[in-house]
Amino acid sequence: MAKAADRAGRPARTSVWLEGKTPRTRRSEAPSTLDQERITAATVKLLDAEGLAKFSMRRLAAELGVTAMSVYWYVDTKDDLLELALDRVFGEMELPEPAAPGGDWRTPLRQLAGVYRASLVRHPWTSPLTGHFLNIGPHSLAFSRQVQRIIEDTGLNLQGQRGAIAAVFQFVYGYGTIEGHFVQRCADAGMTQDEYYHHAMGAFGELAPEMAEDYENARALMAGTEGHKVEDIREADFQVALDLLVAGIDTMVAAQQQPSR
Repeated sequence: MAKAADRAGRPARTSVWLEGKTPRTRRSEAPSTLDQERITAATVKLLDAEGLAKFSMRRLAAELGVTAMSVYWYVDTKDDLLELALDRVFGEMELPEPAAPGGDWRTPLRQLAGVYRASLVRHPWTSPLTGHFLNIGPHSLAFSRQVQRIIEDTGLNLQGQRGAIAAVFQFVYGYGTIEGHFVQRCADAGMTQDEYYHHAMGAFGELAPEMAEDYENARALMAGTEGHKVEDIREADFQVALDLLVAGIDTMVAAQQQPSR
């Protein structure tokens, strides 16, 4: 185990994008069938299939049909590879263009929120990594720039823009994270989302009598959704929540434009 003094003398890891590690050219001793792009694509595929907890460089090497040491010709550490994989996922999103000058910023904002949510659900392993890394890869920065451009078009002042970005995209991050984990839980249980939901509600209803009130409150909150698919209910809830956030931005913009007394 490394001593505290040794750790103190070692510079903290920053980012694969700041340490001159990417893109990496193939060394003469490295397998000719590999390159960083192929390794990163295989990493994303494996993480989608098995999740972050089961991922290892040895497991990846087996998937690629090479030795683990061969992978290290192209990436120095597992963290470097995970950071590359995360940025690749950001690059999958089709980013909407901001509205034309004077146009409606609401449509591209809704579109961007939607593609971000879909990405989090499709790749649930990205949620913890987004909070772990600096997110300064080229695709991640392109996403951030588009967010900033669309929010800038609202006309909010700088403080308002920062708040709007936090409100909308931290909401989407949380919503997409919970949704992605639920989808994964259903898949692990071998159930559809509807089967899992009805199974869970049935189990909840059979709990101790002191929880009966909580169960009835949950049932009351879901009134009117009988016969609807879980995915449709979740989509409707997402759109209503987004409506509330957009309305809040509109209210702040109007208040900002009021003449000061």
